[in-house]
Amino acid sequence: MAAVETDFADGVLTVTLADEENRNALSARLTSELVEALDAADSDPEVRVVVLTNAGRVFCAGADLSERSSGDGPAGERSARVVSPVDLFGRFRHSPKPYVGRIAGHCVAGGMGLAAAMDISIAIEDAKFGFTEVRVGVAPATISVICLPKMRPADASEAFLRGHRFSAAEAARMGLINAAVPADELDAAVDAVVSDLMAGAPGALAAAKQLTTRVPQMTVDDAFEWTGSMSAELFRSDEAREGMAAFLQKRPAPWVR
Repeated sequence: MAAVETDFADGVLTVTLADEENRNALSARLTSELVEALDAADSDPEVRVVVLTNAGRVFCAGADLSERSSGDGPAGERSARVVSPVDLFGRFRHSPKPYVGRIAGHCVAGGMGLAAAMDISIAIEDAKFGFTEVRVGVAPATISVICLPKMRPADASEAFLRGHRFSAAEAARMGLINAAVPADELDAAVDAVVSDLMAGAPGALAAAKQLTTRVPQMTVDDAFEWTGSMSAELFRSDEAREGMAAFLQKRPAPWVR
């Protein structure tokens, strides 16, 4: 069976981590299948929003320790595509599509990187989170690139060093996810986010993502210069002309579903 399953409907691609037996650990097979699914999503203009979720009680248990401890993993995994941290965690930052995390289970170690890499993440309040790497003799090295910009230094120091598990509400307070909700409210909360995203113009959403990733790295003067050029370009775009005309005529824009 596939470790990653996909379902497409009404402009939304749902990508499900489905290796329940292995707690959706980041094995060579799962990461290879995941990146293939995301590559397809990014290249398909019909896909407007991607929702990443899980089957079973665990969203992602982090690295596949059985593979890592053996050096090259089971024979069935050796033919899988080798996925680098940039290919996996970094791709969400560079994708023009909005990614929504529907976290319906526990999320630890490398799974924290996946949750934090989403543009918007919502988890069930019963889910446990944690940077548990130090308890098996390693550190949250590659995922720190994704997680640290979202966290207060004091929170990061405590979470990285203690290796303890904490609640979804605490993960939201830290800035790693956006919200924690009761399990029976998860679908409604995710649907509300997706509905808002589907009301945004694809090009404008891609530009908004660039703002969140690039502006914090710039000096103030460089940021004003770059955003000024972006703003002028956006206002000249076909999307903006259509969007402003729709607003003034009190009708939905053509991209709204």
